Amino acid sequence: MKITTTIFTLLFSTTLLFAQTPVQSYFEWTDLPFSMEELHERRQKLMSILLEQQKNGLVVIPANDGFSFGETFRQSDDFYYFTGLELPNSLLVLDLSDQSSIIYTPERDLRFENGSRVNDFPGMLLLNDKAISERSGVTLTSIAEFTTRMNKEALKGSTILINNGRQGLISFASNDYIASYSPIQVLLKALQQKHAGLNYENIFESIANVRMIKSPGEIEIMRKAAAITVEGIKQSAKKIKAGVDERYLEGILEGNYKVNGSQRLAFGSIIKSGPNSHWPWRILATHYNRRNRIMENGDLVIFDVGCEYEQYVSDIGRTFPVSGKFTDRQRDILVMETKIADEIIKFLKPGITFKDIQTLTNSIIPEDAKKYMQVGLFFGHHLGLSTGDPSLSDAQLQPGMIFTVEPWYYNHDENISVFTEDMILITKNGCEVLSSDLPRTPEALEALMKG
Repeated sequence: MKITTTIFTLLFSTTLLFAQTPVQSYFEWTDLPFSMEELHERRQKLMSILLEQQKNGLVVIPANDGFSFGETFRQSDDFYYFTGLELPNSLLVLDLSDQSSIIYTPERDLRFENGSRVNDFPGMLLLNDKAISERSGVTLTSIAEFTTRMNKEALKGSTILINNGRQGLISFASNDYIASYSPIQVLLKALQQKHAGLNYENIFESIANVRMIKSPGEIEIMRKAAAITVEGIKQSAKKIKAGVDERYLEGILEGNYKVNGSQRLAFGSIIKSGPNSHWPWRILATHYNRRNRIMENGDLVIFDVGCEYEQYVSDIGRTFPVSGKFTDRQRDILVMETKIADEIIKFLKPGITFKDIQTLTNSIIPEDAKKYMQVGLFFGHHLGLSTGDPSLSDAQLQPGMIFTVEPWYYNHDENISVFTEDMILITKNGCEVLSSDLPRTPEALEALMKG
């Protein structure tokens, strides 16, 4: 009996040994989105800008937390931009003194660990996966070493250069009982509590100066994101009719995104009709079940939507008549609004600024429409890894910049709102409309609805 038990134990152990899934490598699951050379150039460009400004210290960029919370992991924008890596719970440090780049990373990816299901969770090395350093061009070291380094930097009174997300002074996490914090704020609070003596400086403007100019590789990805969104709007527009609700149109749109390769939404799709069309997204999203209104003939339905492709986003908008035909008044307002957009697009070229665009726009809006179109500088916004890509309103436009043109008209008095939004790429001699395949005139929009 004892011999039989021993044999059984050996056989069981051997089965477990051979059943164990081999440890996975990082590049079995993903790849670099850009060449090692381009990623190196991005880091060097940022450090060069900071050195020209006579800055000194360490640039510290945190990765996102590795947990997915029902969604696929999405890396923080700056970490992804400067490394191309999806490493979770890591820190990129750029040292201006020797222009070096180091990633402090956990030894293993905890998402691949589960002690009770070892066969299903094979494990993934991070720190000791040599291919990550070799292919990315960035040195990897243990996350435990980050504490040691910050202790040394604190004794020297070093400056931590960090992108605070907007211009102005560094803002630390508050003591509020309920709040949502970004990885930057979490990092700042930890540094402040654990490493007294460090100084902090906001480098948002320097980050913006790098990220505002898109490389040829980024432009091609964003061109694809725009094309996916255009096709999604086209397919959804064919389903617009009285009796259909807004959420149904979202389903057609977003399903089409996935069919054509989009990994996720750029933001929650804004499809709003009738009275809903007059309200901004944040108001409509205030209540859980608000955005599913059933459309009626005579309504206008606005699309303000975008997908994400390879972590880069699109943002495009159009207005359709639920009945399939605009009323005379709806048509007149849409023509007025798109004429303003056309004038803005015609004006765009290298050398001008967003403030110049605002001045032009304010000069061409009809007087009776001005109270329905007051938006400050927000006739457009930069796009890239997010719909709020870092940008500077006083920066001169340069080839490679991508942003929206979106003069809107929200009239609660007449119960009419129209919205047209296009994605624009600044070129050497002017601009290119990346969303030009989507109709924008009343007649073409009506024809699109008919299929």
